[in-house]
Amino acid sequence: MMEEEELEFAEDLEAILHLTPEVQLAIEQVFPSQDPLDRADFNAVEYINTLFPTEQSLANIDDVVNKIRLKIRRLDDNIRTVVRGQTNVGQDGRQALEEAQIAIQQLFGKIKDIKDKAEKSEQMVKEITRDIKQLDHAKRHLTTSITTLNHLHMLAGGVDSLEAMTRKRQYGEVANLLQGVVNVLEHFHKYMGIPQIRQLSERVKAAQSELGTQILADFEESFPSQGSKVAWLDKIDRRYAWIKRQLVDYEEKYGRMFPEEWCMTERIAVEFCHITRVELAKVMRTRAKEIEVKLLLFAIQRTTNFEGLLAKRFTGCTLTDKKPESTLDSTNPFLDDEGGEDVGADKDDDLSKPRKPKAPDNPFHGIVSKCFEPHLYVYIESQDKNLGELIDRFVADFRAQGPPKAGTEEGGAVLPSCADLFVYYKKCMVQCSQLSTGEPMIALTTIFQKFLREYAWKILSGNLPKSNSNSGGLTISSLLKEKEGSEAAKFTADELCLICSILSTAEYCLATTQQLEEKLKEKVDKLLVERINLTGEMDTFST
Repeated sequence: MMEEEELEFAEDLEAILHLTPEVQLAIEQVFPSQDPLDRADFNAVEYINTLFPTEQSLANIDDVVNKIRLKIRRLDDNIRTVVRGQTNVGQDGRQALEEAQIAIQQLFGKIKDIKDKAEKSEQMVKEITRDIKQLDHAKRHLTTSITTLNHLHMLAGGVDSLEAMTRKRQYGEVANLLQGVVNVLEHFHKYMGIPQIRQLSERVKAAQSELGTQILADFEESFPSQGSKVAWLDKIDRRYAWIKRQLVDYEEKYGRMFPEEWCMTERIAVEFCHITRVELAKVMRTRAKEIEVKLLLFAIQRTTNFEGLLAKRFTGCTLTDKKPESTLDSTNPFLDDEGGEDVGADKDDDLSKPRKPKAPDNPFHGIVSKCFEPHLYVYIESQDKNLGELIDRFVADFRAQGPPKAGTEEGGAVLPSCADLFVYYKKCMVQCSQLSTGEPMIALTTIFQKFLREYAWKILSGNLPKSNSNSGGLTISSLLKEKEGSEAAKFTADELCLICSILSTAEYCLATTQQLEEKLKEKVDKLLVERINLTGEMDTFST
C-alpha cells in the first residue's frame, strides 16, 4: 500500500510540475541557471551516468548521496521560508489595503472641503471683479468727460479768437489757430446733435468762408491788374517784365504764408501764361492783317525765352496735363546742336557734323507760344517768297559769274549755291520747329519740295551745255549714249568741267535731301511723320 501511495504521489507531483514551454522560457530568462536539475528536459539516468561514468567512480556514491540530501534539505528550508513569507505578506497586504481605504476616505473629505472653499473664493472674486469693473468704467467715463470739457473749452476759446483775428487780418496767427480749431472740432462729430456744439461748428465754417473771401480780396488789391494786358506784339516784353516783378514782390511779401509744397509762385506764373495766351490770341485775331514776319518772330522769340526762363525757375509740377517725352540720341549728319539756337539765328554749321544729344523737353514749352501757331502762315509765306528770291539770285549769280573753268579750284566741284540753299533750309527748319511741330512743318516741307525741284531744273538741268547735234539742249541720259562719227557730241574742256560740277552737285543734293527728310521726320509730330516724303525730289537729283 505504501508503495502504491508513493507511486501515485510521484505521478501527481509530476503532473503538477509539468510547465508549458512559454512559462519555462520565462523562468529561464528571469532565473538563469546552469544546473542540470533546473532544466525542463531533466533526465535522471543521464544525470546519474554523468555523476558515475565508470564503475570505479561508484566508490564515491556515499559522498554524492550526502551532497544530494544536503541540497534537498536546503531546498526544503527555502520552500518553507518562502511559504511562511507568503503567509505574512497576505496579512500585511490586507492591513495595507485597509489603511489605504481609510486614507482615501480622508482625502475625499479634504477635497470636498477644498472645493467648498474654492467656490466661496470664486464667488468672492466675482464680487471684487464686478466692483473693479464698475470703478474702471467710472474712471474711463470721468476721464472722457474731463477731456471733452477741456476740448470744449479750447473750441469755444479758439472760435472766439479766430473770429477776432480774422477781423484784424492777423493771417500769420490765424494759420496756426485755424488748424488747431479744426483738429479739436473733429472730436465733436458724434456730439453734433447738441445745439451748442452744432452752433460752434457753424461758426467755424463761417469763419473759414469769411477768411477765404477776405484773403482773396486782399490778394486782388495787392496785385494791381492795370497794365497786365498790354495791347500789341511789339510791347510783349512788358508783359513778361511785369510778371517777373510781381513774382518777386509776391515771394518777398507773401511767400512764407503758404506751404512750400503748394508751389504758389509757379501756380501764379502758370495762371499768367494761360491768361496771356488767351489775350494774345484775341488781339492777333482782331489785328491779323497787321502781323508781319519780323514782328511775329520777335514775339515768338521773346515768348520762348520766357518759357525757357520758367523751366529754369520751376519744375512744372503744377502742369498736370503736360508730360515731357524722352528723346533719343541720333547720329543723323544733317543735325547739329539746335537746342541753343534762337529763332532767327543764322549759323553756317557743317551739315556733316554729328548731332549732339537734344536737351530734355521744356515742360512750359507752348504754354504761351501755342497762340502763335494759327498765324504761322505769315512765316511760311515769307519763306516761300524768300526762297523764290534766293533761287532767282542763284540763277543770276551763275549767269554773271559764268560756269567754272577747267584748271581752276572750282572746276568740277560742287556749286556753292547748293550749300547756301541747304544752309537756308536748315535755318528755316530750326525756326519752324521751335514755333510748331504740327501743320506748319508740313507746309514748310511742301515749300522745300517746290524749290528743290526748281533748283534741279533752273540751276542744274537748265545750265547743262548744248551740243551741236542737239539744239534742244543736253540731257544726262544723252551723255551716256555711245555715238560714232559725226554724231558724237563734242565738248570743250570748260563744258566738261561744268558737266562734272553739275553731276557732283546733283550727287550732293541727293545725299543732303535724304538727310533733310530724316531731320524733318524727327522734328514733326509723330502723327504727321508719314506726310513727310521727299522721294520725288531725291529721284529728280538721282535722274
